[in-house]
Amino acid sequence: MRNNHEIDYKIFGEEMQYVEIELDPQETAVAESGSFMFMDDGIQMQTIFGDGSQQQSGGIFGKLLNAGKRVLTGESLFMTAFTNTGYGKKKVSFASPYPGKIIALDLMQMDGKIICQKDSFLCAAKGVAIGINFQRKLGTGLFGGEGFIMQKLEGDGMAFMHAGGHVFERTLAPGELLKVDTGCVVAYTQQIEFDIQFVGGIKNTIFGGEGLFFATLRGPGKVWLQTLPISRLASRIMAYGTYNRKEEGSILGGLGNLLDGDGF
Repeated sequence: MRNNHEIDYKIFGEEMQYVEIELDPQETAVAESGSFMFMDDGIQMQTIFGDGSQQQSGGIFGKLLNAGKRVLTGESLFMTAFTNTGYGKKKVSFASPYPGKIIALDLMQMDGKIICQKDSFLCAAKGVAIGINFQRKLGTGLFGGEGFIMQKLEGDGMAFMHAGGHVFERTLAPGELLKVDTGCVVAYTQQIEFDIQFVGGIKNTIFGGEGLFFATLRGPGKVWLQTLPISRLASRIMAYGTYNRKEEGSILGGLGNLLDGDGF
């Protein structure tokens, strides 16, 4: 039997997806600020402190401590709760913030806990706790970058994550090792052993262009990987915007852009 609210859902779209959540009377979904898209009449929207889970019911100090941890993951102290206060089923939808895929996770089937990148959480059934997960190993602390401080989703309800590009799931057997670019790790089950490893080799270090470290994931368990981390997308956009290109108005502009693969 679930302790969290039990919600139905449907995911729409391909590259820019949104998830439609169906709420029975008095059921609630919680979401990060800025993810709301649209909702039926009869759903009440309310800003709440923290995530509204039972883990934040220990008085004002406990609520401040738990909600304050979310600031370390780059999130707001507040979330938005959407409650069906009417009669019959009502629907509310949440959109992905950039091109990619929405991942639906039933935490009851994941032993009650998923560890994910700090910017991947989209929305969840009320009762799911969204907290912080520190990597305890020295390597991840010194070199893990964003992978050092991650989020953890705990409970027995539905939770929805978003990741960039194409997202795929892989199941690792006991002892099986997978080496991944640190930005491509979206989430993994709690049995997975996560660490950071040095690439090695002087040529790789100086000329590789892939970073000096990558994540290692050792089974058993499931991992979710993305093909387009938002940090990689942002760096390409920044590089393109600040690069002194030969535009169409210059003498060599057309030829330069043709050689770049952009045509005339």
